[in-house]
Amino acid sequence: MGKPKTAAWQRKEGQDPDGGLNAKGRASYNRETGGNLKPPAPNPKTEADAKRRKSFCARSKGQMEKFPEAAKNPNSRLRKARKAWDC
Repeated sequence: MGKPKTAAWQRKEGQDPDGGLNAKGRASYNRETGGNLKPPAPNPKTEADAKRRKSFCARSKGQMEKFPEAAKNPNSRLRKARKAWDC
């Protein structure tokens, strides 16, 4: 069997059913792009995590405005990710 055409973070196996990416998806993204994705910080314990959460919520609010169809659908990945981050 050959190598998949797309990275795990772009396929269902790298996506968390509750929104965002799972550990395999984050590892795949970091490997493919040289990024440094971390798990969500919905209940921040440190100031840095609180800033990450605030930043994510601000960015995803813009996505809600840009994609009204996803904003209305409670099962969309955007809505699930915002819920996981407690936005």
